[in-house]
Amino acid sequence: MTTNHLIELHKYGQSVWMDNLSRNIIQSGQLADMVMTQGIRGITSNPAIFENAIAGNAIYDRAIEAGIKARKSVLEIYESLVFEDIQNAADILRGVFDSSAGKDGYVSIEVSPYLANDTEGTIAEAMRFWSVLNRPNIMIEIPGTDAGFRAVERVVSEGIPVNVTLLFSIADYEKTAWAYIRGLETRAAKGESINIASVASFFLSRIDSKIDDRLDARIKGAISDAERKNLASFKGKVAIANAKLAYQKYKEILTSDRWQALKAKGATEQRLLWASTSNKNPDYSDVMYVDNLVGANTVNTMPPETIFACLDRCDIEDRIEIDLEVAKQVIANVTAIGIDIEQIMLELQIEGVDKYVKPFTSLINSLASKIRQLTPA
Repeated sequence: MTTNHLIELHKYGQSVWMDNLSRNIIQSGQLADMVMTQGIRGITSNPAIFENAIAGNAIYDRAIEAGIKARKSVLEIYESLVFEDIQNAADILRGVFDSSAGKDGYVSIEVSPYLANDTEGTIAEAMRFWSVLNRPNIMIEIPGTDAGFRAVERVVSEGIPVNVTLLFSIADYEKTAWAYIRGLETRAAKGESINIASVASFFLSRIDSKIDDRLDARIKGAISDAERKNLASFKGKVAIANAKLAYQKYKEILTSDRWQALKAKGATEQRLLWASTSNKNPDYSDVMYVDNLVGANTVNTMPPETIFACLDRCDIEDRIEIDLEVAKQVIANVTAIGIDIEQIMLELQIEGVDKYVKPFTSLINSLASKIRQLTPA
């Protein structure tokens, strides 16, 4: 019998979520089948995913026409389409949510990317989404910006599950973890339940893509084969090394007195989630961000192409805590040659927000065009 590597991951304590959502996979029964037979235990989404799902897709036309008749605005129609998909996906995953006692089975939806640097706007939208969607297995995505961290603390204090997204640096992950802890402490002080799920989404392939570009530039200017070989040896190594060290920071935080006090009152660990796991370089294994980061109490959210690649050829073994000294050395070596990793992480976060703003704007524009086409003369 062929091994299902996705289910095998769950045996090692890692949950597989899918980074994709559309009405097509809901109505066709594909999503339900992937949950039942392939071990998919959650869904993440973002504006780029919804642009791909909605733009030019006739499956949404009837719902758009209903919105037109109800005299809804373009943004209201957009939300009605997305909210329906999110709710239906949450209903499909409800069994996973119930059987895992609220650990998995979530559908994650991001607040407007225009709010990435607006704390109060993010809080208001997160609370509105939570209220309107009205499902216990919804997770609100908030970007890991300075404004976002403040929003995370408040939203968690309101009892709302949160996915903190666009994390690249360990320093920002640490801010995420403490924002979550402060939110729980606020609830605990009021005697409210602190069994609130959360994940911290740590992005991977974008790190290697950007650092590899810097290394390639250095390689072109190298004056010896030895120097070129040394520089090339760092390629495709930083993201995994960074993630392994983030996991050590996660374990360290769990030993803190503040976390232990919350745990004693029933708090749920905020898991690290590996995101951006589709490999951008054909020279690397297309499952490198799966095979190398298997570990307990983690989530790997994969786009469909990575899911199918993993089903075919993942090599599952608990590797999150092996070669930690090698990981530290990779970071030290890249830093030593003058590549500012922390600055690159900041650039990636800024670019990440922009990568969500652009498809969101494009989607709203294409939806407005579709509304004009479907509006009766």
